[in-house]
Amino acid sequence: MADKITWSDWAPVSGSPSLTPTTLAELIDGGQAFRWNRQADGSWLGVWGHHIAGLALRHEQLQWRAPVSLQKQVGPALSRYLGVDGSQDLARDGLPWRSDLHLAQCLQAFPGLRILQQPFGETLLCFLCSATKQIVQIKQMVELLAQRHGREILGGIHRLPTWTEIAAVSEPNLRACLLGFRARYIHQTALFLAAHPGWLEETESLRYSAAKERLCSLPGVGEKVADCVLLFGAGRLEAFPVDVWIIKTMARRYGLDGWKPAQIAHFGRAHFGPAAGLAQQFLFAWERQAARLARTSSIAP
Repeated sequence: MADKITWSDWAPVSGSPSLTPTTLAELIDGGQAFRWNRQADGSWLGVWGHHIAGLALRHEQLQWRAPVSLQKQVGPALSRYLGVDGSQDLARDGLPWRSDLHLAQCLQAFPGLRILQQPFGETLLCFLCSATKQIVQIKQMVELLAQRHGREILGGIHRLPTWTEIAAVSEPNLRACLLGFRARYIHQTALFLAAHPGWLEETESLRYSAAKERLCSLPGVGEKVADCVLLFGAGRLEAFPVDVWIIKTMARRYGLDGWKPAQIAHFGRAHFGPAAGLAQQFLFAWERQAARLARTSSIAP
């Protein structure tokens, strides 16, 4: 698809921190977003909302490009999406890394990692697809939804369907996007949102606890999905999603073996403070990397 597009020249991402290839991959393809794909030349092609962009580490800088026809709108949108305004750097420095040695090594392992600022409704859709699935499977479902039910942006690349558009799709057609049991939840949520215009926008504007309570009233949305949506789609850094990786890391590194997800989430918010969700992302990245390294060493000759 990318070869059908006339691209702008590569340019530095203004305000971007220094990133390693590992951190860049973790940032855009590590479970926050699901529409970035590595290209043959090592760059990344991503889509969010109505935007298409390329990202690459070139000359030790994070650089971007966009389709020429979209360049003027993509530039400012990309800066917001990547959260390079400096606020997350302050939030990261406020984490208890000075007294928490494990957190300190997580921060050191992924310099520049941050929370993406994604469209709220789109984030809800993606994380409703995520239940019991790995990242590669979620990406496949999301891409099928975009190609079959979202409008084309440019060059054969489609945006994700809006919730109003999804409401017009039958549940069997949603299942055909490999959604499985998630199709019912997405279909029911779409019907509810179509019948309550403005509900998502109002929810996004609420305080964390009230917004989470409203999200959990939607079909298929539990505490983990709600926290993911609020963290990655509304920038609520106090949200602390608890998945299997966080359960593992909190048991292994913090002695919370046998704790329930709600208890772990409460501990996370209390221990890590107002930016607990940012800490969570570093813990999540570190634990997954440790598992990959363990697998590699176990099969090495």
